[in-house]
Amino acid sequence: MTVLPDLYPDFATRHAETSAGRLFARADGSGPPLLLIHGYPQTHVMWHRVAPALAARFTLIIPDLPGYGASAAPESDAAHAPYDKRSMAKALVELMRGLGHERFSLAGHDRGGRVAYRLALDHAARVERLATLDIIPTGEMWAGMDMTMAMKTYHWLFLAQRAPLPERMIGTMPEAYLEWTLASWTKAKNLSAFAPEALAHYRAAYVEPHIHALCEDYRAGATTDLAHDNADRAAGRTIGCPMLAIWGDAGIPDETSAPLETWRRWASNVQGRAIDSGHFLAEENPDETAKALLAFFAA
Repeated sequence: MTVLPDLYPDFATRHAETSAGRLFARADGSGPPLLLIHGYPQTHVMWHRVAPALAARFTLIIPDLPGYGASAAPESDAAHAPYDKRSMAKALVELMRGLGHERFSLAGHDRGGRVAYRLALDHAARVERLATLDIIPTGEMWAGMDMTMAMKTYHWLFLAQRAPLPERMIGTMPEAYLEWTLASWTKAKNLSAFAPEALAHYRAAYVEPHIHALCEDYRAGATTDLAHDNADRAAGRTIGCPMLAIWGDAGIPDETSAPLETWRRWASNVQGRAIDSGHFLAEENPDETAKALLAFFAA
């Protein structure tokens, strides 16, 4: 068995039994609780460059999402639960409650950002402040899926195809597909932004049954998650807590028109801006990302 490098040597390891299976997390720091949620195709490791600065002010809880990393990858149902964002958000609330945190702030990148804003909508009383990194809401993504966006985010359509098509195709060259995906979403279009130790974690986690679970995440995004977003929009539900939206100036939301204005249709108190980065803000530009998150969460 390969022993992976520990990028959080001072952090405790935590496990929690949840409605979405057993979750793995790292925890450390002092101050108010702050939940950091990773995205695709990564794990909790993606926060390793900003965690030290944040841990000086906050108690950090950094989990692997259901189906990712060292967390369980349970079988999904016909609606792709527990990989829909409502189910994932519920599991994270259970994790935080088990660690003694009934109310907390949270930040999410990529798919983790979708879990984060769903948690803020479904469990508003638990959320102090919310930050999202390089996303706009799922409903807005699908509504604006023109040729340019489809070319940049082709994986939304590919991974959502009926099983086992994407699983089998990725399974023929999982490491090559993972590395091409990571490189293609950076501003530099290569892997230079990622620490070798972090890449080792991402490679080790990109295996079955996790590849299937990650596809289920995207299948949920094209069906159940979209339905939940549309229902909230129809009912006029919005995010009430203070919110920060940041994105890379060469990231995915930058391909859309006015990301901040988009979020203002979903949240009543939102601020945000672009950062010099591609999609992976916390690894491509950790100093600026940490600065933005600290200024917002410590306000």
